[in-house]
Amino acid sequence: MASLRDVQNKIASIKKTKQITKAMNMVASAKLRRAQERIERFRPYAAKFYEMLRELAGGADPSVHPLLEVREEIKTTGIVLVTSDRGLCGSFNTNLIKAAVKLAAEKAAEGKTVKFYCVGKKGADAAKKLEHEIVKSYRDAMGSFDFTLGMEVGNMIIDAYIRGELDEATLVYGEFISMARQEPVVLPVLPLAPEEAEPGEGGEAAASQEFIYEPSVEGLLAELLPRFIKVQVYRGLLDTSASEHAARMAAMDNATRACDDMTDSLTLLYNKTRQAVITKELMDIVGGAEALNG
Repeated sequence: MASLRDVQNKIASIKKTKQITKAMNMVASAKLRRAQERIERFRPYAAKFYEMLRELAGGADPSVHPLLEVREEIKTTGIVLVTSDRGLCGSFNTNLIKAAVKLAAEKAAEGKTVKFYCVGKKGADAAKKLEHEIVKSYRDAMGSFDFTLGMEVGNMIIDAYIRGELDEATLVYGEFISMARQEPVVLPVLPLAPEEAEPGEGGEAAASQEFIYEPSVEGLLAELLPRFIKVQVYRGLLDTSASEHAARMAAMDNATRACDDMTDSLTLLYNKTRQAVITKELMDIVGGAEALNG
């Protein structure tokens, strides 16, 4: 049985750990509020951008812009993996890495060359253990970032696609759904193939409204298509940031409750140990007294 001093030291250590987890929970809560406000403000813009661009690209010839061109043979695929820089956020990073690794395995099984673009230290560390090339990794970038980071990553992907170094690109990030729910998202971003019109009554494509664009559709696509890629990357960064802080809040809250449970268990052990010591001392006193009387 553990000594009283050992049990007391364990209780004191767990109480100090609880103070740390509570402090980290409060810090994550403050950061989450700011990150949640950013993604909630940006989502309507990103959704409207996607809706407008889908309608604009739907009636355009894929040859008007290289980002609309679908390669006949896909030889090289790029995976943009967005994770956090720090841990202590439960299985959040693990789920993102598993999704990226699964995607890479599927592409490799199809005979494609896989290249990684990592944003976040955890994803970069995991990608180093794989056999695939890491073209670029951004470490310690998720703590403080703005649209500049999304532009830099987006431009890198766009340039690689136009030069023929990539035939397709996929973004893997964590979507912030609620405080208790963050899910990995695998989003194809290149090529930007326009969606086909949905069939209407009689099996024919439903008639769509015609819009007049100034300047020409080709001019608008040349300006908007690259920006669309950057917007999608930036949305992935914002979603991952909010998801990270929400996951860390939940993890620290669970750790704090675990500290309370361990403290209660050790306190019970301390009382039992103390009672056993007192009982042993009483038995020694009674035994000594009986020996003197005898």
